Amino acid sequence: MSSLAATQKREAALLLPLYDRYALKIVRGNGVHVWDEKGRRYLDFLSGIGVNALGYNHPAVRRTIAQMSARGLIHLSNLFYTDYQAALAERLTKLSGLDRAFFCNSGTEAWEAALKFARAYAQTKADNREPKWRVLAMEDAFHGRTFGSVACTWNEKYRKPFVPLLPGVEFVKFNDVADLAAKLDDTVCAVGLEAVQGEGGIRPVTKEFIQAARALTKKHGALLICDEIQAGLGRTGRMFAYQHFGVAPDMVTVAKPLAGGLPLGAVLATNDVSSVLHPGMHGTTFGGGPLACAVALTVLDVIKKDKLVARNEQLGRYFRGELEGLKKKHRAVAAVRVLGLMAALELDNADLAKSVAKQMLDRGIIINRTHETALRMLPPFLIGRQHIDAVVAALDSILSAEMKGKQSQPASKRSTR
Repeated sequence: MSSLAATQKREAALLLPLYDRYALKIVRGNGVHVWDEKGRRYLDFLSGIGVNALGYNHPAVRRTIAQMSARGLIHLSNLFYTDYQAALAERLTKLSGLDRAFFCNSGTEAWEAALKFARAYAQTKADNREPKWRVLAMEDAFHGRTFGSVACTWNEKYRKPFVPLLPGVEFVKFNDVADLAAKLDDTVCAVGLEAVQGEGGIRPVTKEFIQAARALTKKHGALLICDEIQAGLGRTGRMFAYQHFGVAPDMVTVAKPLAGGLPLGAVLATNDVSSVLHPGMHGTTFGGGPLACAVALTVLDVIKKDKLVARNEQLGRYFRGELEGLKKKHRAVAAVRVLGLMAALELDNADLAKSVAKQMLDRGIIINRTHETALRMLPPFLIGRQHIDAVVAALDSILSAEMKGKQSQPASKRSTR
């Protein structure tokens, strides 16, 4: 096994320079922890950016992978039937309240497919009064990095290098009903939103806004698409985050935790949406392969058997209380946002947030910084209160030291932010 330095050198010479990695080489994982090449253990409170819901090396996932490998069913094209796609579709549709599923490989592919299905629906169902192809997305949204998905992603740093993007996308102020109503007319084919904005800083939609979006889309014959790629499959204390708000979308996109770390995404849709689709309109080579679908069924089995959705809700309440305690203690904490095991500690400036995230890693705890000032935490569903206590204690210690250091600086060197 090569050293970290050797690996960094090889990557620098051979890979496209698209990632800003931590100077850390992970060699194994188990449960809620990973280990680096030197044998140091890290508590992973990011879970592969919301992917490893069952942590690392889960025995049920490991058994399913071994069984499928022994059968030789790693990949089979979508020209043939297997037992796994229909079984997984049945589970997901029952859990979501939708009717049908399309399987792909990732969240961004799921969002691309949903956009295509929305356009196809509009063309088929339109009454020819107005062209119906516009899409409304939300400010601070993140839906992926392929062309249609990045066109629906708010942050300019993701979009600007690749313009012109998919035409017809307009952004709405998140949770602003008046702005949504002003922009949604009969030329809109779909409104897309995250019930909890992940990359945007763990910001939940308000009940008023998502219910207004549902009512307005029905009024104008548009579809409501909910992005559950990061929030879905139990993380927020409901199987899908939109279920907190009493709405029924027309399409839902899922991915990250679905297959326990293997690439798998899905679009869930109503029969009404499905009615406009036919063979050849869309497809995928790898999406919905037997291995990934079999593992996804196992992940859903474990979530159900171990009652992890309800547990996530309970842990989220505890986590919120502990983080609110930090807010009362530290003036640098601007806000706390928690829904289940999606949590953000918003700090009052970006430099501090960057420093705290790095110091947490130095202390053996993995989180990350998003939206510049938000410390984002997406832990595995397997954590306990003792892990939350460890994270909160580390944050408390770091913030206390930062404040002490700031107070000890000469007045001329103190930040004015």
